Amino acid sequence: MLRTAALSLLLAACGWAAAAWLTHDFQVWTDEGARRLEVALRPVPVPHVTTQDSRARSATLAQLLAAEGEGGGATIVDFIYTHCETVCLSLGSSFQQLQAALQSGPPAGVRLLSISFDGGRDDPAALQRYAKGLAANERLWRFVRVSDGAEQQALLQRLGVVVIPDGRGDYEHNAALLVFDRSGRMRRVFDMAEQQLALDYARHLARSTAP
Repeated sequence: MLRTAALSLLLAACGWAAAAWLTHDFQVWTDEGARRLEVALRPVPVPHVTTQDSRARSATLAQLLAAEGEGGGATIVDFIYTHCETVCLSLGSSFQQLQAALQSGPPAGVRLLSISFDGGRDDPAALQRYAKGLAANERLWRFVRVSDGAEQQALLQRLGVVVIPDGRGDYEHNAALLVFDRSGRMRRVFDMAEQQLALDYARHLARSTAP
């Protein structure tokens, strides 16, 4: 009986140790949670990718994030595609609310950026129509695409954005609010429902990185 009890205790201890290791001392229980913790501990720099906005202007993403952060420096980013009729609608609504909060408050050094991962269809004209439909104020909220397929895949992989074609011209993809500093580093990942937390953190980040 003692031997059985000792074995049970040993197995329990091993299970506890394995769970602690897998969950970063029980701080996370999902892959998405692990991703968020890793980003908070080790900010992720964006790779070199060239973007094109709704006015057909080109810039590297790093340049765009630095420009978006003038006077401070934080950008809240989401990944969308204009033909999406599901989760992207919720993201658009979240960004509309964020834009309204930025417009009604004092200058915060925070900007919004929506990046399309459907670069083949989302040309500048499509992005412009989409932005207009959401009443996006270009001073606060811009739309871009990454037209080079290899660069786009490198960006999605680096940032942990999962995009899976469904075979019917649409995509299954995860959705989050990603906060970047003016140096082009992803500093935090928030759920769509955490838009106020994302905005509060971005404001804090902008103040802390102001020249």
